[in-house]
Amino acid sequence: MSQFEELGLSKPVLRAVEKSGYETPTPIQAQSIPVALEGRDIIGASQTGTGKTAAFSLPIISKMTPGLQPQWLVLEPTRELAAQVTEEVKRFSFYRPLNSVLLHGGVGYGEQLDGLDNNPDIILATPGRLLDLIEKGHMSLSSVKYLVLDEVDRMLDMGFLPDVRKIVNMCAAERQTLFFSATMPPAIQTFAEWALKDPVEIEIGERRSPAETVKHAFYPVAMDQRDELMLALVQKTDYKSLMIFTRTKKEADSLHFMLTSKSDAKVAVLHSDIKQNDRTKALAGFRSGEFDIIIATDLAARGLDVSGVTHVINYRVPENAEDYVHRIGRTGRAEKEGDAFTLLSGDELDNAKAVEVFIDKKIERRKLDGFDYIYTALLDEQPPKPVRKRRPPAPRRRR
Repeated sequence: MSQFEELGLSKPVLRAVEKSGYETPTPIQAQSIPVALEGRDIIGASQTGTGKTAAFSLPIISKMTPGLQPQWLVLEPTRELAAQVTEEVKRFSFYRPLNSVLLHGGVGYGEQLDGLDNNPDIILATPGRLLDLIEKGHMSLSSVKYLVLDEVDRMLDMGFLPDVRKIVNMCAAERQTLFFSATMPPAIQTFAEWALKDPVEIEIGERRSPAETVKHAFYPVAMDQRDELMLALVQKTDYKSLMIFTRTKKEADSLHFMLTSKSDAKVAVLHSDIKQNDRTKALAGFRSGEFDIIIATDLAARGLDVSGVTHVINYRVPENAEDYVHRIGRTGRAEKEGDAFTLLSGDELDNAKAVEVFIDKKIERRKLDGFDYIYTALLDEQPPKPVRKRRPPAPRRRR
């Protein structure tokens, strides 16, 4: 494995890397950084938690010349991801005279307009707020020579690709474009062919697979006992940092109430109906250890870098098999071990099978020791074969 010093990064960036505590580049970093430094476009695909932010940030910061504003644009699908990447970029540019601005919805315009007035070198944004500010005449992208499209599969899921196309067309024609995504469905591949010029494709691991360091388990349970099993599983699991994913905001709020009232856990909740300031506090508190559990909808499943998550629990099997990979990607990051548990009821068997087919892996079925289960056929490891009833003999016809 190469060292950061061998990749061609500038001295100020290497100092920032050392200050950040990074020692050895991950595979996606080791392969992407030299290519990006050469000025080539990149399609980067790797599992979540493999260091994609540093893979695109370090080479661009090394190449930037302060004074051409704005020269680097990073597009992210969600506010949380944009804020997270902003912090990473600030850390990596610590020894460079570069300033950045974070643009996203859910908050007022004042602070963001002030940031634009400071002629930022770097813009980190979600598509909606960025287009809003452009259309109101507050900024232009004509000087952008470095463009990063991050978590593009998530942008597709959220319906952002038409907006992203508009934004790409507003950037300088002669630019370097780095395109990162954990998965690459056909629509994304077509978009990449349109947006990039002769890109180098870098793929680490299988695009469909979660980290190999994660252990998976389905916990079959009757629908009426799902909450009871969730509470028991949380109480009996030796976790240090736990993320629970739900399909809906209502489920997230219900579980938050149950766990805060019936356990000693310190629990935060994260979904789109919560005010942005409270979402920021919840995520910051989870990262700092103020909360040891965070309950979230798929808003938080993609790309959020929360180190040290030891366990993930899915309250329900995701309806989309790709979402399983992204949820599970919150643990087992940076080659650390993690556990992924999923509650499974009878109405979710097709979704569970889809997950197993998608990741090409049979997931173990488990029972929680000491839990008083209501019987469900899902608990039978080998359900009995149906017994065919013998038909009574047909009455003889009289001649």
